[in-house]
Amino acid sequence: MRILIDTCVLYPTVMREVVLGCAAAGLCEVRWSDRILEEWARAARKIGPEGETLARGEIAAVSARFPDAVVGYAADQLRQFWLPDPDDIHVLAAAVVGSCDAIMTVNVKDFPRDVLGEYALLRVEPDRFLLDLLETDRVRVVSVAEAVLAEARRLSGEDWTMRALMKKARLPRFGKAVASMG
Repeated sequence: MRILIDTCVLYPTVMREVVLGCAAAGLCEVRWSDRILEEWARAARKIGPEGETLARGEIAAVSARFPDAVVGYAADQLRQFWLPDPDDIHVLAAAVVGSCDAIMTVNVKDFPRDVLGEYALLRVEPDRFLLDLLETDRVRVVSVAEAVLAEARRLSGEDWTMRALMKKARLPRFGKAVASMG
C-alpha cells in the first residue's frame, strides 16, 4: 500500500519512527511532498529556536532514507481539488499525483472519507494502520516497535515501557497490543 504521510504523522518523532520503520521493513510505501516536509520544519519551532534546526536535520535524514518518497505537483493542480480546510488541499493533491492508496493523518475531520473516495483514496489513522500491520506481520512490526522503544530510552534516559511510549505518541491501541505480546 502506498501512503501519503501528513505532517501530523511525521511530527511527532515516535509516531514517525514507527510508521517509517514499518515502511523501511517493506510493509508499505510512503510518500510526502516538499510542502509537507516544510510544514514539519515549521511545526518544530514550537519546541524552541533549535527545534526547526533539528527538524531540518531529521528531514534530511528521512529524505536520504526514502529518496523516492517526495511527490511533486504543479501549483495550478491544486485548483482541481477541494477539502473542508483549503490549507490541506496540497496533501490531497500530492496523494493523487503520487498514485497513493491512502492518506495517513490524525486530522480525520479535514479529510472526509466521501471526498477522498472520489479520488479512490482511503484515510488511515496511524494507530489503526499499525494494528493492521501487526496482524499481517507480527515479527517485523514488533521488531520496529522494539527498536523505537530502545532509541527512546537511549535518547531520553528514561525507562519507557512500550505501552506508555506508544500512548504518549498517540498510538495507544498499537502500544497495548505490542506490549501484550511481550
